[in-house]
Amino acid sequence: MGIKVTLRKKPISKKRYSLYLDFYPAIEDIETGQLKRREFLGLYIHEKPKDPIEKKHNQETNQLAKQIEQLKHNALNKPEIYSDYEKQQLRLNQKGEEDFVKYFKKLTDRRKNSNHDNWVSSYKYLLAFTDGHKKFCDIDLAFCEGFKDYLLTTKSRKSEKVKLARNSAVSYFNKFKAALREAYQEDYFAKDINTKVSGIDPEETHRDFLNLEELNNLIKTPCNTPILKRAALFSALTGLRFSDIEKLTWSEIRKDDKGNCSIVFRQKKTKGAEVLPIGEQALRLLGERSEGQVKVFEGLKYSAYHNKHLFQWLGAAGITKDITFHCFRHTYAVLQLDSGTDIFTVSKMLGHKDLKTTQIYAKVLNKAKSEAANKIKLDF
Repeated sequence: MGIKVTLRKKPISKKRYSLYLDFYPAIEDIETGQLKRREFLGLYIHEKPKDPIEKKHNQETNQLAKQIEQLKHNALNKPEIYSDYEKQQLRLNQKGEEDFVKYFKKLTDRRKNSNHDNWVSSYKYLLAFTDGHKKFCDIDLAFCEGFKDYLLTTKSRKSEKVKLARNSAVSYFNKFKAALREAYQEDYFAKDINTKVSGIDPEETHRDFLNLEELNNLIKTPCNTPILKRAALFSALTGLRFSDIEKLTWSEIRKDDKGNCSIVFRQKKTKGAEVLPIGEQALRLLGERSEGQVKVFEGLKYSAYHNKHLFQWLGAAGITKDITFHCFRHTYAVLQLDSGTDIFTVSKMLGHKDLKTTQIYAKVLNKAKSEAANKIKLDF
């Protein structure tokens, strides 16, 4: 039994009719995979034409709609007249008419981890660049390069006074390329256009860290918020982020049969499950043990008030570097590499998914060593 395709009309505003195709039985929607009975054509005719122009519009629109009705009927009821290649091209042509921006939004909504915010930001810049719509069939290398240039030159959405940071542009364009790759895998493109589009080279970021002498000075220096001091030093000894230290509970502190201590937790940023061994000194910073879901660093908060105490503590220890709490994590990474720990182990300890992220610390260390080598000057 064939599929009956019938051209129908539905009343809409301003005394017009919207034209659509009615299918019996229902057919599969290519985009959603669901069965559908209707397919609106995006065409309309006037209920009662008022002048020759409207009459001509109705005549031409009805004629176009009839052609579409016939083509759809042929496509659904005479598949044997098409070769496999022609069927593939027909499907590509149909999917090519769909909206890439809408597809990108669907991919964004799927992301639930820490990457979600970056996908949302990338979507907003794509929305602004395209005015909200872009067919798959209209996406080519020129469009991709245009979006790249747009990210590199546009203003930040957070402040119209500053340009979007280069490394933010890197992240957002990577999400765009990932969407191109997924679209190819789902047959929206005949070729993998993503492979032909080069990414944006990231900008090297400056990462401050503390040396052992500075850390020891901090140990000896009082802090107006003692729990902040304990947490910062704990970060320097474990490499944990503030977010993971703040939510750390006693149930996540485990000891094995040999007395070795580890933290078994899920990273707040990446959602990755981690087992992090901790040393005796880090263990001492935890204080008196409690049980269950009680937080280890109860009362630890992130605020301007606590940041002020952090800066005062650093200043009292004679440290003039621009150090934030996150720099204690940087300190852990650099000191581990400096002490001979291999980069793969450091990467695992930090919970990095990509070794390239950890390699940044190796560059920081090499730069620090080069600077140190040039500090001794003799009068030759």
